[in-house]
Amino acid sequence: MWAATPRRGFAGAAMTPSAAEIAAEIARQVNERGVGKTICPSEVARALVADWRGLTPEVRSVAGEMAARGEIAVTQKGRVVDAVAARGPIRLGLP
Repeated sequence: MWAATPRRGFAGAAMTPSAAEIAAEIARQVNERGVGKTICPSEVARALVADWRGLTPEVRSVAGEMAARGEIAVTQKGRVVDAVAARGPIRLGLP
């Protein structure tokens, strides 16, 4: 999947965020930002793990699933795009 540095659990056990945790963080951030505003997938990854760069592909994948269900919109230069297929920076926002 990805090579993100895992978070530390209660007993110091390594943990990586699940797809559900990623989706919850995406939903929290886009709702907090509000209609007409967007977030970067890296903001989600940074909120979940210290070494966030390796988590970004999974965040994009989860965002794509959420967009397919109509929960969020994934855009690039103001146009709706596929979160996984798009090359370069994308933005996540409310539909």
